Amino acid sequence: MNLNQLKIFYMAAKNGNLSLAAKALFITQPAVTKGIQRLQEYYDMKFVDHIGKKLVLTDSGQVLYEIAEKIFELENHAEESIRDFQQRKRGHIRLLSSESFGDYYLPRIIIPFNKAYPLVRITMSILPTEQVVSQTATLNSDLGFISYPVEHNKLLVREVLKDQLVIITPPDHPFRSKKKLKPRDLEGQLLIMHEKGSAPRNAIEDYIRENKLSVIIPLELSSNRAIKRAVEEGIGIALISRKVAGEEIQAGRLVAVPLLDSSMTRKFYMVHHKDKYLSESLNNFIETVFGWAAQYVEEIDSSNATD
Repeated sequence: MNLNQLKIFYMAAKNGNLSLAAKALFITQPAVTKGIQRLQEYYDMKFVDHIGKKLVLTDSGQVLYEIAEKIFELENHAEESIRDFQQRKRGHIRLLSSESFGDYYLPRIIIPFNKAYPLVRITMSILPTEQVVSQTATLNSDLGFISYPVEHNKLLVREVLKDQLVIITPPDHPFRSKKKLKPRDLEGQLLIMHEKGSAPRNAIEDYIRENKLSVIIPLELSSNRAIKRAVEEGIGIALISRKVAGEEIQAGRLVAVPLLDSSMTRKFYMVHHKDKYLSESLNNFIETVFGWAAQYVEEIDSSNATD
């Protein structure tokens, strides 16, 4: 089998488009077309169909694509392994994260790690959890951080952190004087919600349903920053991770009141490919993640004990 032709077929199938495959491979579109044609001629079998500009795999093409995916994943493993032996303390760690963990937790991990390992370059992008999972499963990232557990046959999923969910209010809200909120305290409240399907949204909806509460939802927002700003402006209250509102709470722009139900927490998870080669620098970063998480939990427990 000609691996160059297989790579052309694989990239075309992955992108579903000849021109995108050509850009990814730094070759011309006619070269992509010719590579696929020669592969099909060699096996006397059709692997792709054209529907407009889109490529659609035949049954045999789907089988070949799955095999090719494994071959090129192994190629990535080999390159990473060799690169690690060459670089040792050097390296490049590619991170993907969902919004909350990427914006409010990861910087606390990346910055001290960078000071300890200045020769290791880190790139981090914020994506929806679904894309973090898919990109990590195809080895387009080294580690992913997500806001709910997933089952994926190519990924290892490990819980990193369980953080407390609190109700945030403006400083002049009647809740400001309460130590903890009982379920009935939320009855009839204006409650700003995260988008449907998000971890905080699922948690508060379950809480409302279990306690047979009725609330008013003036806004549904997908951005933590937008939710905090709406609460500051007095539009309503919201359920959010304590860490996410930490800056505003410390500045006195928001007040955090925990719920009486101590099970109201939010978990975050780390994912990586099951066959991922864990370089020395990547192992060091993973150890830093779990070390930071353990310290963070200790600080929260100590703070709660003081309160």
